Amino acid sequence: MPLCRTLDENHRIYVDRVFPAVHTPIHRSFRYRAVLGVGGNVEDTRRRLHHLWFYLRRQRLLQPVRSGILLKNPPFGYVEQDDFINTTIEIATSLEPRMLLRLLWRIEKHFGRKRSFPNAPRTLDLDMIFFENRVLTYPELIVPHPHWRMRLSVRIPLRSMRRTFRREYENFDI
Repeated sequence: MPLCRTLDENHRIYVDRVFPAVHTPIHRSFRYRAVLGVGGNVEDTRRRLHHLWFYLRRQRLLQPVRSGILLKNPPFGYVEQDDFINTTIEIATSLEPRMLLRLLWRIEKHFGRKRSFPNAPRTLDLDMIFFENRVLTYPELIVPHPHWRMRLSVRIPLRSMRRTFRREYENFDI
């Protein structure tokens, strides 16, 4: 049974057996670490995020390392939609950032994501927040994510992972 704590009228934290969690052992052949912002607001999002965690554990090209708490929070941009459930997941991978992004898009599609319009309701949203200690700018990808500091949906779950964070992210003042 998940534990629930209300932060304010708009934000609620959930803690259960997977969020937060640390997954070991990590396959040593993975060269990089990245932090993903994860969320959704269509149907049973908490259940889908649990399925995602176990789906990621079966992947060959990446491995989940740790997860943050779950945060229920209101939408932004297009606000005429249900609240979101968000978290952060640190992964290990040997994929370079642009290849990782393409894999994340395939995972979103596997979980039923349809891109109808900006900020639309979605089954799953995977954003690359950090990739090692790199700063990257491509047309399809900016790392660190340009809005991570402004989003409680990233900052609160990220803070819950802070105690066990690696040095790769210390320059970003989490």
